Amino acid sequence: MKYPIGAKKYIKQYNSHSNRGMGLENDIEASNNYYLQNDIAVIHKKPTPITIAKVDYPSRLEAVIKEGYFRTPSTTDYNGIYKGKYIDFEAKETTSKTSFPLNNIHKHQIKHLESIYKHGGIGFLIVRFTKLNHTFLLEIHKLLDFLKNSDRKSIPLEYFKKHGYIIKDKYNPRVDYIEIINKLYFDGGSYEE
Repeated sequence: MKYPIGAKKYIKQYNSHSNRGMGLENDIEASNNYYLQNDIAVIHKKPTPITIAKVDYPSRLEAVIKEGYFRTPSTTDYNGIYKGKYIDFEAKETTSKTSFPLNNIHKHQIKHLESIYKHGGIGFLIVRFTKLNHTFLLEIHKLLDFLKNSDRKSIPLEYFKKHGYIIKDKYNPRVDYIEIINKLYFDGGSYEE
């Protein structure tokens, strides 16, 4: 295939594990935009609840927030709807090559996802092992099973490989978690890679 000048370099850089230049959050945002633009799903990043304490008004149209604080701990990063099902998830990255530290996710976030699951919604974690360039989807009930049956302070990579689902890198959508959700919840309930 004959690429336009510079395209080969771009494609090579995009596929390079060390030069991706995008974090997990940016990849998920791009994926969510793809889902929205193609009428697949409506998933958005939740805003962090902030109380504004001090504002400077140099002019009526140029207000500048000078001081603010977090009102309450936020629940999870993303929520929305796909095929009539409520979806809620947290996205995390780790530089570890062997495990995901549990202190990266807060207890109130786990409790929130557990509540989503209990009420029939789809709750999960997306975890990227950045140095390995592996991204996993781990359903909340699998996380709860781990927490119930282990006193470890981190989830081993092997647990993600055995109980999670690898999200393959793609051009568009970059982090196609809906592909896994579709197969788990709408195409007979099994996921085969």
